[in-house]
Amino acid sequence: MALSRTQSTFAPPVQEARRWLDGIQFPVDRALINVSQAAPATAPPLAMREAMAEILVSEPASHLYGPTLGLEALRTEVAAQWSTSYGADIAKGEVAITSGCNQAFAAAITSLCSAGDEVILPTPWYFNHKMWLDMSGVQSVSLPTDSSLLPDPEKARAFITPRTRAIVLVTPNNPAGVEYPSDLVGAFFELAQEHGIALIVDETYRDFDSRLGAPHDLFSRSNWQDTLIQLYSFSKAYRLTGHRVGAIVTSQARLAEVEKFLDTVTICPSQIGQRGALWGMQNLGQWLASERKEILIRRSAIETEFSQLAARGWKLLGLGAYFAYLKHPFPDKSDALAKRMVAEQSILCLPGTMFRPNGDPAAHGELRIAFANIDSDGIKTLFKRLEMMCG
Repeated sequence: MALSRTQSTFAPPVQEARRWLDGIQFPVDRALINVSQAAPATAPPLAMREAMAEILVSEPASHLYGPTLGLEALRTEVAAQWSTSYGADIAKGEVAITSGCNQAFAAAITSLCSAGDEVILPTPWYFNHKMWLDMSGVQSVSLPTDSSLLPDPEKARAFITPRTRAIVLVTPNNPAGVEYPSDLVGAFFELAQEHGIALIVDETYRDFDSRLGAPHDLFSRSNWQDTLIQLYSFSKAYRLTGHRVGAIVTSQARLAEVEKFLDTVTICPSQIGQRGALWGMQNLGQWLASERKEILIRRSAIETEFSQLAARGWKLLGLGAYFAYLKHPFPDKSDALAKRMVAEQSILCLPGTMFRPNGDPAAHGELRIAFANIDSDGIKTLFKRLEMMCG
């Protein structure tokens, strides 16, 4: 009997890791440090919550179905701000709002692929991308990255076949944190353009990029709409994780196909969430800049504190956005080690086995630390506990 679409993929990794906590009582002097999930664990700022509460009471339309591709005002705001930040001319009709960035990816893949088609994913990959491809009957083609966890477009060229429909990049990267250089992203765009396939660029963490200015020039390239599909999440920028608001920027023709998917799955994105995202874009520029600054402070703290682990054989493979990607020095495989860390040091993180294909030996030495919810002092405590794992 054939497997169902959901049976064809693995269990959700974050939920699996949470089950490792079942039945464990953590010592009073060693509370759990949860660095497993890359999402803010605090509510949006009070001013945004107050604005959303007012919308809830005063705008009857916020309780009704809205446009499948999203509120016109929010699409217009995204187009205007993206045009400014990328030095390009992006139209409202090239923007759609989705129920989170995962749905944006699902919509993009559904508009591109049939069962048996292929999509190239650099490894380590974002596991939900792999899961959706599995459930869609689309073959994930693993593209190994180099020692800096950067993918090579010339190596990708060798993986392109007549069934290839897209290449997927995530920058800043989840899980590795690496910020892809502009010329590297440009080279992948040219490769995709040459072969008539899509380049999907997931920029969920663009607001926390350490670089100033546009991270790439793709939107200013001729006929970018024929190749580029950009994905974005408002969840990370404005702490709107529970409201599920994302975006997809691509050609109007592509969005006509995306609309079919969105209308069938959710009909329209969350009305309150969309209005909250719009209010945030229009009113929280300085607040978001301070959020970015804090994340960069935490990144710096990891760089500073890591020396004590480096002396014990650890390696910092990647760092950026919400993530530090580590290579551990133990004989344990990473999935077994991650479970042991819960019991021995009250640390919950994700093993590299959740970000690579089965049988990839590199996975056994890797751990992902998501530091969205621990400050610099918390990072010091985390690293002390990791050091204690070494004895």
